[in-house]
Amino acid sequence: MPLGSSGSEELAQRSTEVTFGTLSARQQSDERVPGTAPAVSVVIPTYNRAALLRRALDSVRAQTFTNWEAIVVDDYSEDETEQVVASFEDPRIRLVRFRSAGVIAASRNYGIRLAHAPIVAFLDSDDAWYPDKLRRCLEAMTPDVDLVAHGLVYVKDGSPWKRKRSGPAHRATYRRLLYDGNCLTTSAVVVRKAWLDRIGAFIEDPAELIRDLRRGRILKEGGLAHVGSEDYDLWLRLAQAGARFAFVDEMLGEYHLHTQNSSRAPMSLIDSQLAVLERHFSQIPVTSVWERLRRQRRRALVYYSIARSLQDDGRYREAVSIFRHGLSEYPLIPKLVVAATAAAFLAASARLFHLGRRLPTT
Repeated sequence: MPLGSSGSEELAQRSTEVTFGTLSARQQSDERVPGTAPAVSVVIPTYNRAALLRRALDSVRAQTFTNWEAIVVDDYSEDETEQVVASFEDPRIRLVRFRSAGVIAASRNYGIRLAHAPIVAFLDSDDAWYPDKLRRCLEAMTPDVDLVAHGLVYVKDGSPWKRKRSGPAHRATYRRLLYDGNCLTTSAVVVRKAWLDRIGAFIEDPAELIRDLRRGRILKEGGLAHVGSEDYDLWLRLAQAGARFAFVDEMLGEYHLHTQNSSRAPMSLIDSQLAVLERHFSQIPVTSVWERLRRQRRRALVYYSIARSLQDDGRYREAVSIFRHGLSEYPLIPKLVVAATAAAFLAASARLFHLGRRLPTT
């Protein structure tokens, strides 16, 4: 069975299509524009994020390109998710319930299976798009392009924090993605469905990745359900199979940072990324010392990226620990050395500050 696939009987047992009024969500979608199909299917996995989902759907409905369908794949939320979707009264928006066991890849894959359009766009329920996102991406989706991505504005505490570009194109080859790291974000990706069908979309079973993690650790904080690098693995497999990437050098959406997406255990994130790397490294023979060093450098960059995120959140002591892992893997990356030194200084300063506050005053 291909990656990311489940049997039809199993899917039927795990899913329910929600009915609004007298028509099912599927019938509403099919009758949206008689005789036509949507050009883009927007897949939105969600769980207990009703308020954030409303913002995401508002941003989809605000698109200047209007021939789309949105498939909200809800992991049986216990909040007002159904009411939020129903309130839009938009036949282009479908709601299906699907038991994903906390594996977001399974929800995305189910949405892909239900998609009517030849092109799929991904949107996490806590993110949002700007009005021209679909129009600009479809303009870039020429016949010789299979995947389009764009930049995102990172929003922290309700305010723009930083701008992150996707790509550029020369960074999206298989080797560059593998050795230099991910340069795409899921909510910024639009891809041809035929390619997802061909290579199997996202890996649903985290054990597929765990079996490729040769470094002796087991995922922590919730076990297998917390694999978080299936998107990176998908971009790698697409590039490896020959899919052609293009990038729009514009900020066309927002990636929202909040407690739910910043509180995951750092080591589980590291393990999931290392598992993806080992999966792909295992397909490339080690023929030189240079190849071995490149792999060590790439693993060190995994530690660097997670530690930098911790540093940005003010979690300096945790960042120092992760930086040390990176330095032990490969100590010759200048930005890693500089960041580790800064984190150590900030952690020491914070500790002295707290000690100072405890001292008795005279």
